[in-house]
Amino acid sequence: MTNLKELNIIVTGASGGIGYSIVEHLHSAGANVLATGTRIEKLDQLKSKFQKLKTLPFDISKHDKIENFINEASEMLGGELNCLVNNAGITKDNLAIRMNIDEWNKVIDLNLTSTFLMSKFAIKKMLKNKFGKIINITSVVGHTGNIGQTNYTASKAGIVAMSKSLAIEYSKKNINVNCISPGFINTAMTDKINEKFKESIIQKIPSGRLGKPEDIANAVVFLVSSKSDYINGETIHVNGGLYFG
Repeated sequence: MTNLKELNIIVTGASGGIGYSIVEHLHSAGANVLATGTRIEKLDQLKSKFQKLKTLPFDISKHDKIENFINEASEMLGGELNCLVNNAGITKDNLAIRMNIDEWNKVIDLNLTSTFLMSKFAIKKMLKNKFGKIINITSVVGHTGNIGQTNYTASKAGIVAMSKSLAIEYSKKNINVNCISPGFINTAMTDKINEKFKESIIQKIPSGRLGKPEDIANAVVFLVSSKSDYINGETIHVNGGLYFG
C-alpha cells in the first residue's frame, strides 16, 4: 500500500462524490489532509468519519481571498504544504447561441481562474521547500468537446494547457503539475442524467460501464506519491477507453 504519511495535502471540492473519495483514499494512505468546499454539512460528515482530517470551508470563486486561504490551510496542516488537489468545479450548460455572458464567466472564473490562483499561491509555499505536487482534475470533454458545454470544455482544456506551462516553469524546483481527466463517473451529477442518454454514453465506453469515484482517487494517490516523481506536465486519462490522449 502507498504510504503518504509525510505529506500535507489540500483537496478542493471535497464535498462532492469524487472529492469525498479522494479525501478518503489520501487519508487511508496516511496523508495529513485538509478538505475544503462550500457545503459545510458535507465537510462535517467527512470530519466525523476521518478523525485526523482537517476541514476549512471556502468558496474558491472568491479570488481576492485565495492567498489568505492557502496561508490559513497551510498553518492548519502544520505550516508546510506539499500537495494540492484542485478538484472543485461547476457546470452551467447551455447551447452556445443561448449561453449568456454570466454563464460563461462563472464557469471560466471558478474552473480555470480559481485553479490558476490556487496553484499560484500553493507554488509560493512549495518553493520554500523545493518540493511540491499539484494535481488538477480536468475532464474528458475538455479533449473531445461536448454539446451545450462550450464554457465547461473551454475551462477544462485551459487547465490542461495551464498545467503544462506550470510544469515547465517549476520542474527545476522539484514541483510537479499534472492532470487527471475523468470520463463519465458514477456520481450524484450523473445520476441526474436521463437513463436513455446514460445508456447511450455507456455504449460508447469500451469498458461498458461508468467509472467509479475511487478510480479517480486511485490515480490521485499515485500522482501525489513518490512513484510519480518523474511524471510532470502529463494528463492521465481515466475513462474506460472512451478517449485516448
